[in-house]
Amino acid sequence: MGNALRHVRGESQKNIVRFIEGLSGKYSRWDIWQDFIIMSATAIANTMGGPQVKAREEMYRSRAEKYSAKELEVFADMLLELVAELERDPEQDFLGELFMALGLGNEWKGQFFTPYSVCRAMSAMSYAPDMTARIEKQGWISVNDPACGAGALLVAFANECRRQHINYQTSVLFVAQDIDFLAGCMCYIQLSLLGCPGYVVIDDSLLRPSVSYDTRGLLPKDGPQVWYTPMYFRDVWHYRRIGAQMDLLFRNAAEQVPAEPPTPAAPPEQSQPLAETKTGQLTLF
Repeated sequence: MGNALRHVRGESQKNIVRFIEGLSGKYSRWDIWQDFIIMSATAIANTMGGPQVKAREEMYRSRAEKYSAKELEVFADMLLELVAELERDPEQDFLGELFMALGLGNEWKGQFFTPYSVCRAMSAMSYAPDMTARIEKQGWISVNDPACGAGALLVAFANECRRQHINYQTSVLFVAQDIDFLAGCMCYIQLSLLGCPGYVVIDDSLLRPSVSYDTRGLLPKDGPQVWYTPMYFRDVWHYRRIGAQMDLLFRNAAEQVPAEPPTPAAPPEQSQPLAETKTGQLTLF
């Protein structure tokens, strides 16, 4: 853990490393990180309800049951540090950086995440000058990363939109995919906490790429591999999905081609209150 402490940046990352160090006498560093990420992702996803709640709750229990109540409080403290830090500074790949600082990339399939500074430069270079005009004309745009890792590129794109005075919470649909379950959960957590509407597909992008019933990605083919962010259920996106479903019905009727009706994500049974900030964006906390 000494090497990790030398490479982490900021008090929140240092605190999480200390929390992991406090548990690592009984559990391996890898197991603690994996359980923290998967339980956090599941806790966020299950607040929105849906058909996958029971299976994901069981996945949560299977990991939580090996810890004592006091140890589980440590995981809650770790999530609190993550939430507070992304609230303080959204311009970072917090989980990806910490994953690499802990040396977990070497231990797990040789994964190495692209540094956030590179992702920020890529987002700035790929930002189209006519994007604001396109949003005004089309209502919204979508962005896709088929090898998302911890989500650094999509996080950087969200921040680039913010710098360009575009409210990405109402104007951008984020679609991510990764073959690795843990990486997908890390991406899901960060997109969710930053209020990015969209979903993460945890599957092989080459063999089974994300598919959608509509042409703009609003109605993905649902299943346990699809993790919807809480902001995906915001009212503006809910009405857009209704519009996309109506377009599909009219198109199928006009073409007289029988088609399987889409099964979009169900609206949340009990959604958490969303607080509006001075910039017009919403926050979960």
